[in-house]
Amino acid sequence: MFNEKPVISKWVADMYDQRVTETDDVEFLLSTIGEFSGRAPVRVLEACCGSGRILVPLARAGHDATGFDADEFMLVKIPAKAAGLNNIRWRKADAARDDWGAGYEVVVLFANILYNITSDMDYAQSQELFIRKAADVLAPGGRVFIDYQPARNLITPDTESRKMDDCLIWEGADSEGNHGRMALVDYAYDAAAKLDIFTRRFELTMKNGETVTQDIPCVKHNASLEQARGWLAAAGLMIEAEYGGYDRRPIGAETERAIIIAKGI
Repeated sequence: MFNEKPVISKWVADMYDQRVTETDDVEFLLSTIGEFSGRAPVRVLEACCGSGRILVPLARAGHDATGFDADEFMLVKIPAKAAGLNNIRWRKADAARDDWGAGYEVVVLFANILYNITSDMDYAQSQELFIRKAADVLAPGGRVFIDYQPARNLITPDTESRKMDDCLIWEGADSEGNHGRMALVDYAYDAAAKLDIFTRRFELTMKNGETVTQDIPCVKHNASLEQARGWLAAAGLMIEAEYGGYDRRPIGAETERAIIIAKGI
């Protein structure tokens, strides 16, 4: 997920499944797709589907669900979750470099993927590329669903650069008994460039007592709402709805998320 060592990647995949268990985004997605489709099944693509937290419920709801991800340690968790389903498929693929397919009625860019893109491209260019590739694989009249955390202040310019104390993200043991922690350290925010700059620090103690550590420098671009709207328009998509949360509140200065539904023209 973060270009870490394989043993750390496996620990991350286990931690993700243990700790990321929310369902409000899934419920919102299922409900909204159902409204647009008249409750009929649709052909759905989820980019960067991870371990299937969203993909599998889409299939269980009756949709023809396809996902891809570059992280094999995430993908290997899907088969057990998808047992008994014949309307789901997944593959290993690089979202920036590989083909996404064609003919989807819905493309899902959820779980803050615009912020969590891993690519050697310029960050804003890779975010725009994701939106363009999503638009390119839509069937006529299809929709792109985006859920992300935009630049901190949605309404007025954010001009305050700042630093933040170190932040522990996950700590715990994986399925093999390897204990670890992941923290964000040396964090700074560049308001002018809308960049989060930090180091992702991994510290693992293996079951056999061996220690594994890795520091990964990270730069993440906080795309503004106006940037996202512009990229959607440039990709030939028309915004149908925008929300500031899964409860469908309006986007405002205090909302932390931007959920955008855009339709192919």
